[in-house]
Amino acid sequence: MEIRQHEWLSASPHEGFEQMRLKSRPKEPSPSLTRVGANFYSSVKQQDYSASVWLRRKDKLEHSQQKCIVIFALVCCFAVLVALIFSAVDIMGEDEDGLSEKNCQNKCRIALVENIPEGLNYSEDAPFHLPLFQGWMNLLNMAKKSVDIVSSHWDLNHTHPAACQGQRLFEKLLQLTSQNIEVKLVSDVTADSKMKELGVIFYNCSCLVLDLQRIFALYSSLKFKSRVPQTWSKRLYGVYDNEKKLQLQLNETKSQAFVSNSPKLFCPKNRSFDIDAIYSVIDDAKQYVYIAVTDYLPISSTSSKRTYWPDLDGKIREALVLRSVKVRLLISFWKETDPLTFNFISSLKAICTEIANCSLKVKFFDLERENACATKEQKNQTFPKLNRNKYMVTDGAAYIGNFDWVGNDFTQNAGTGLVINQADVRDNRSIIKQLKDVFERDWYSPYAKSIQPTKQPNCSSLSKLKSPSKQPAMANATGREPLSV
Repeated sequence: MEIRQHEWLSASPHEGFEQMRLKSRPKEPSPSLTRVGANFYSSVKQQDYSASVWLRRKDKLEHSQQKCIVIFALVCCFAVLVALIFSAVDIMGEDEDGLSEKNCQNKCRIALVENIPEGLNYSEDAPFHLPLFQGWMNLLNMAKKSVDIVSSHWDLNHTHPAACQGQRLFEKLLQLTSQNIEVKLVSDVTADSKMKELGVIFYNCSCLVLDLQRIFALYSSLKFKSRVPQTWSKRLYGVYDNEKKLQLQLNETKSQAFVSNSPKLFCPKNRSFDIDAIYSVIDDAKQYVYIAVTDYLPISSTSSKRTYWPDLDGKIREALVLRSVKVRLLISFWKETDPLTFNFISSLKAICTEIANCSLKVKFFDLERENACATKEQKNQTFPKLNRNKYMVTDGAAYIGNFDWVGNDFTQNAGTGLVINQADVRDNRSIIKQLKDVFERDWYSPYAKSIQPTKQPNCSSLSKLKSPSKQPAMANATGREPLSV
């Protein structure tokens, strides 16, 4: 508006000056008028110049303000980003309970523990190990500050008479809390406490405890989150993995070990995925791979469809055909065994047809033969007996995990696995030799049957299951296997 006024004011005197000159027609313009006009146009031009300068300054000011706003916004975003990063990734200080890789203990003692249900009869010379209940009590009696427990099944206060050991463990945990010892539990669902199971106990092995504490912390942190975080805290990173194994002494035997986890979403940096851990054990095998699982089904299921899950099934085929590694599969036979299991077993057997040095044998471990056709009332009087072992042992390594070899277990459930490598597996102190002896004990027991893979047996055909012939004493010692398996 101010510029328009100047333009309008500059036009009116100029028009009057031209009209006066036309009337008088002087030969030369008046010096005074010429000077006035010059001064007047000069003034207008200065006003225009001042206006343009003001506009340019105004544009620069607005541009500078915009730059400041943008810079301020970027600074704010950067500050928020830094805050998010440091909230997800902690600055590494002392580890849990003052433990670190430099001061932890790696000269350890290890022991197999087993839960053997009543009524299972093995030969007198069969190997037996510390009962699982006694192993728990030993650990709880050693507790000074805290007890961290991760369990998929937790039902210690069951009223069934057979659950007395669980009730005693429950009472022991209550006693610990009364002594100001912190008890932390991460659990899922409850289940019956009458299964055949196998595990290991480490004593004075704080280096491995350091890593296990981080997995426990990972599980504990999830209960406060509605979704799995995209970035894990640095304190949850793995300490050891397949590339950086823990070097340790187990029962005075030189060993290596690391802990794996599932599913893959629960594997922060430096934490091996369970499937990769199993791959490493099979790939390192040179002579044999013995696998004991409750269920074997290379299928991944959703609510709408089932798809082939080739991860472990394909790795077994590779070991059989390409590397001539002897494979033995010991699978539990029970009411939940999927009929497709027998189809996949048949397929595995077929791959060795007319291939030299391709050796695959499969047995089903049946603990409920007597009760399979019992009435509902009879079944309710006792817990189901089931072999829930989940491990693999080779000529140089062992893997003990939480999952059956079923697709959904590894992709949809949370669990931890342990890998142990040892060079000398002939010594009786070797945990790998001990685990191999357990497998062969079950493999040659009267509970291990060869079942025709064409169909799932029913009650009428259970009596026809083929039992292995009794082996001479030297068979286990030499490692020879019966021809009738």
